[in-house]
Amino acid sequence: MSGSPIDKNAVFVHDNTVPPVHNSLLALFSLKGKTAIVTGAGAGIGLCVVQGLAEAGANVALFYNSNDKAPERAAEIAQKYGVKAKAYQADLRDHKKAEDTINQAVNDLGGRLDIFIANAGIPWTQGASVDGPIQHYLDVVQTDLDATWYCARAAAAHWRRQKDEGTDLFGNKLENFTYGSFVATASMSGHIVNIPQLQAPYNAAKAGVIHLVKSLAVEWAKFARANTISPGYMATEISNFIPQETHDLWKSKIPLGREGMPEELKGAFLYLASDASSYTTAADLLVDGGYAAP
Repeated sequence: MSGSPIDKNAVFVHDNTVPPVHNSLLALFSLKGKTAIVTGAGAGIGLCVVQGLAEAGANVALFYNSNDKAPERAAEIAQKYGVKAKAYQADLRDHKKAEDTINQAVNDLGGRLDIFIANAGIPWTQGASVDGPIQHYLDVVQTDLDATWYCARAAAAHWRRQKDEGTDLFGNKLENFTYGSFVATASMSGHIVNIPQLQAPYNAAKAGVIHLVKSLAVEWAKFARANTISPGYMATEISNFIPQETHDLWKSKIPLGREGMPEELKGAFLYLASDASSYTTAADLLVDGGYAAP
């Protein structure tokens, strides 16, 4: 079993990884024959990411909690891109349900796991946290941070075994497997304090995601890479509860002068999911229109 990437002298072991071998740049971005799981995939950022990974050739599992259109979206993706695509309902705040659903998806989609995108999340909607209900705090932190950890733990078990044994779940030799890639959707809110809306629990949860994934990148160095993407204000359903005048205030704080579209995140996720980012781990990529720069 893969040992620690750190030796008894508290220094990193040399050659923990090896670079991929490809003859072209575009080949580095190909996900043909690989399997990806995306959480929060029924709409918004998650759905766009699934579409991008499928377009690059990956078989995809769409995890959702309450969006019952996800099975329909999976069928559309399979038909459009010629890949395997299947939807799975799961409340990922339940660690056993998260593990079982991940294992089932891996089994259904060929017995291998290459990419896990931990994208599921909910916003804080109750204003000043001093007045916010405790249950809402628990819902936000358990969905945005705890579920990310549960998924990471279950995914890492597959990557460690695949690296050690070189086979899929059915004992077949793995082709085109380098290392696992874990990408979590964090937020620029893990870097700054948003105004005028108040959302301390969400900000703290997303900061926790960023640091959790950096820490996992070190633990997993022998068998998987781990990175985060921190979107800024994106035009998705997650911010529908915010009044239009607040959206307009946001735009005045963004150097590019507008909210982002979820499609504008596809390239970032594909880069971190693919062998194009083989030397990128413990990184956080801000995609925020420059909001966090000033």
